[in-house]
Amino acid sequence: MYKSRLQELQKKRDRIDDEIATIKKYLELAETLYRLEVGRAKLPALSSQASSETDKDKLGRAVSLTDVTDQSREILLGRSKYVGMSVSEAAYQILSDAGSAMHAKDICHRLIEGGLRIKAKAPVTSIATSLKRDRRFRKVAPNTFEAVEEKLQAV
Repeated sequence: MYKSRLQELQKKRDRIDDEIATIKKYLELAETLYRLEVGRAKLPALSSQASSETDKDKLGRAVSLTDVTDQSREILLGRSKYVGMSVSEAAYQILSDAGSAMHAKDICHRLIEGGLRIKAKAPVTSIATSLKRDRRFRKVAPNTFEAVEEKLQAV
């Protein structure tokens, strides 16, 4: 009885940890966008000081305006990179970009970071099963897959 209760609580904690990580990303995005907007408002004033391309953030650290733009673009693209894609399509893109084999657990983390929602009770098992059934992937070790390059065949 206590073991099952412990497992339930651990699952809840994992879900809460995931939600906390997501909220932290949104806060980071909001702060980055805020710094970007403040930087844009100060841009006309900074144009006379073209030699200095830095701004101060709330903590007094020097922040490059171009870095703020790159950071916000990276966060925005990172969180929505795989939205609207199937698990197999997104996993193929991940493995192709990686250029090496990856474990299903690592693929799962990248999919979630990229904004893909996986509603399965056991997402890693679900992903591994999907990849086993798809010809674009080759299993190289337990729950470890690599992308198979599709070669054009002459007809």
